[in-house]
Amino acid sequence: MAVEFLSDDFLLQSDTARTLYHKHAAEMPIYDYHCHLPADQIAADVQFENMTQIWLYGDHYKWRAMRSNGIEERYCTGDASDWDKFAKWAETVPYCLRNPLYHWTHLELKRPFGITGTLLGPDTAREIYEACNEMLAMPEFSVRNIMRKMNVKLVCTTEDPLDSLEHHQKIRADGFEIKVHTAWRPDKAMAAENVANLNAWIDRLAELTDMEICTFADYLEAISKRHQYFHDNGCRLSDHGLETAVAEDYTKNQIETIFGKIRTVKPLTPDEVLQFKSVMMIEFALLDWQKGWVQQLHLGPMRNNNSRMFAQLGPDTGFDSIGDYMTAAPLARFLDRLDRTNRLPKTILYNIHPRDNEVMATMLGNFQDGSCPGKMQYGSGWWFLDQMDGMIKQMNALSNLGLLSRFVGMLTDSRSFLSYPRHEYFRRILCNLLGDDVEKGLLPKDMSLLGQMVEDICYNNARNYFPMECE
Repeated sequence: MAVEFLSDDFLLQSDTARTLYHKHAAEMPIYDYHCHLPADQIAADVQFENMTQIWLYGDHYKWRAMRSNGIEERYCTGDASDWDKFAKWAETVPYCLRNPLYHWTHLELKRPFGITGTLLGPDTAREIYEACNEMLAMPEFSVRNIMRKMNVKLVCTTEDPLDSLEHHQKIRADGFEIKVHTAWRPDKAMAAENVANLNAWIDRLAELTDMEICTFADYLEAISKRHQYFHDNGCRLSDHGLETAVAEDYTKNQIETIFGKIRTVKPLTPDEVLQFKSVMMIEFALLDWQKGWVQQLHLGPMRNNNSRMFAQLGPDTGFDSIGDYMTAAPLARFLDRLDRTNRLPKTILYNIHPRDNEVMATMLGNFQDGSCPGKMQYGSGWWFLDQMDGMIKQMNALSNLGLLSRFVGMLTDSRSFLSYPRHEYFRRILCNLLGDDVEKGLLPKDMSLLGQMVEDICYNNARNYFPMECE
């Protein structure tokens, strides 16, 4: 007998799973501790004109699928009209069967728009587009009200250290009850592979901090000032996007020489680039440790692989992939350098290569120190792995080699205000995973014990782990 698609029991394949989801997971608030939402749109409480603007602008997941379906670039990132772009996405959706986009698309139409029983495709595109556009024109579909509808308690955006944070300040001044924090993303401050760009970034830092930056000590002082500024504006976590961890040996004299070359715009050797990245990662971590922040390490992507499209469109447009980098040894060295002097901050590790699941899960156990539950966290299935198979494998690795019960749970990692159903998707998968174990006799059918575990993973663990107030 066929099971109804996207019913209330979607993905829930046992009575235990259904009970866990409906009684424990469904109503838990959302603590979205890592996303890329534009803070200016929250500050302005933007009312989007149509579904293309809120749903397709900036969504490289959908763009990749459309390109794979033979859709011309002008319908992804080009000058086609908003309706034409939506129509091309609707044309692509039926070909997304078994891709997580098919699930996400229909979950996002269901919530917050209430569209059920109608699948998006060429024959329904106009009907759905107009119905959603009509709702988007209503005050209750401003971005802040969408966040309210989705039971969001906290979101954490990502900003460069040079950001003024004026939008976060406005959000806070408005008294918006959903907390909107920033995360410090200092990738540009260590990007020594392009000395000219890095030097220009340092010049902007010098102007912003009213400092003359001539030495590496000057640089660290200026960085520290911006770190303090972020702290004063409510920031309590950092985020680092890395191909792999870096932990090369270096001396003070070597770093001063390297910094001198940067300031005079002289090219660095590959070894010097790695040394500079290594010292900066240590210095960033020490700043986080001093202020009690959480550091997040996103490891493994190979970015901007299509040089022609990178030149045309720039980064974050759908031309990245899973990289194939050595991870374990440099990551262990990096964490150990901090731990040996008891200055390792709370840390979340994310991998983009599924090969590294067990590497990450076992690495955590090396540096748990008993100071708090789950100090070292294995981040949720990320980017190419934030689909059903990726989530299950991440949770299985953590279950086998760590404590799933202490997991801080899901995040959207999204630029869209319609991505919150990814939390629902994760919660249903989590409940089904536990329910399946109960049905097999692998876990006791103690609904109080399991229900508490589900509620903790969905919300409580994150609320308790991060040093940010959400209520």
